[in-house]
Amino acid sequence: MAILETQDLKYAYPDGTTAIDGINIKIAEGARVAFVGKNGSGKSTLFLLLNGTLKPERGQVLFHGSRFRHDSKSLREIRSKVGIVFQNSDDQLFAPTVEQDVAFGPTNLGHTRSEVEDAANHALLYVGLAHNREKPPHHLSGGEKKRVAIAGVIAMKPEVIILDEPLSNLDPVGADEIMDMLGELNHLGKTIIISTHDVDLAYGWSDYVYLLSEGRIVGKGTPNQVFSDPELLMTAGLRQPTTLEIYHEIARRGLADREKSPKNVPELVDTLKPPELMWVQVPPETREGDTLNLGMMHGKYAHNSPYEAVNATVLHIHTDMQAIVKLGRKGIRAGCITIYDTGKYKPEEIRRIISNYEIDIVGAMGGKSKKITEKDNIHLDIMSGVIDKAILTALSGKRCLILTNGGMIGH
Repeated sequence: MAILETQDLKYAYPDGTTAIDGINIKIAEGARVAFVGKNGSGKSTLFLLLNGTLKPERGQVLFHGSRFRHDSKSLREIRSKVGIVFQNSDDQLFAPTVEQDVAFGPTNLGHTRSEVEDAANHALLYVGLAHNREKPPHHLSGGEKKRVAIAGVIAMKPEVIILDEPLSNLDPVGADEIMDMLGELNHLGKTIIISTHDVDLAYGWSDYVYLLSEGRIVGKGTPNQVFSDPELLMTAGLRQPTTLEIYHEIARRGLADREKSPKNVPELVDTLKPPELMWVQVPPETREGDTLNLGMMHGKYAHNSPYEAVNATVLHIHTDMQAIVKLGRKGIRAGCITIYDTGKYKPEEIRRIISNYEIDIVGAMGGKSKKITEKDNIHLDIMSGVIDKAILTALSGKRCLILTNGGMIGH
């Protein structure tokens, strides 16, 4: 059974603007879940619905299969089980001292003074801020404020911890500390839910991903499923994670094993192929370190392209002129970049170019070019970083068509 679930959830702001519309999600107990979307996609509003801070206009939220009730007693219980950490810690910290702030939650739940002191002390020790218990929260750094906010939630012993943009305004070291803490809390059995527009964070950290756009779920699945789908990412206005993008580029060049999904640098390195070695007979004048041209291979002997030019670096020569060589392969299909001026735009001409020239990738630069291709349902593979991605595409032996106009043609 899901620990947290929504059914046809809808919420509109007082001015009538719909923020959340038709949201259906199921969060597994003990999972690490990321909600990913651009600013304004509805992530923060959804989180306030998930812990009862907001009441839905339609639909319902369920905790362990039981529907949320919005009376005071029920909400107090829900918020003790489903804790939330706001994006801006200053919106959450209000007490005169750090200790009083962390103690507010268990005090509000009606715990005894001894229980409150124990809970606050445990939470402050856990986040490493016990030495700052008497400090005013506004005297702390951004990372320390975030940890105090997390401690205030931990003190209530929730089953689910929700964090809205947990790394917002943190330096790299502070961000790593927060993510390490969330990883440990998850290991201890807590269900952790975050919102982020950082695709690299969501891809490397989460077990399950929901993509939000304009208040709706537009995609969901494991990180591998979601972030390996270019059309889905384009719909959500997101890019592919950097690690995955680098992996695809080196795999195209035959330098990495295919069908992998590395999430971090060690996993990326692990995909790299070991040197391809073989024995060959070499001429008497050959020396170790020389490069030999072994000609062209095709069919089952070509690994990454229909036809490959193969060179070999001589590593060691035996007395009978049998040598160990390291092979280097290169596909011989020439990549290219074709520029089309949309100032003289004809949709049927573009489709003919794509078909006749065996175009692999289509990109567009400039608002005008993007709008007219959208109007005529011409699929775009690249809409940002077009120049760099087109060059990489051509270098890997593929053919790219760039649609642009005016001064951007020379660029």
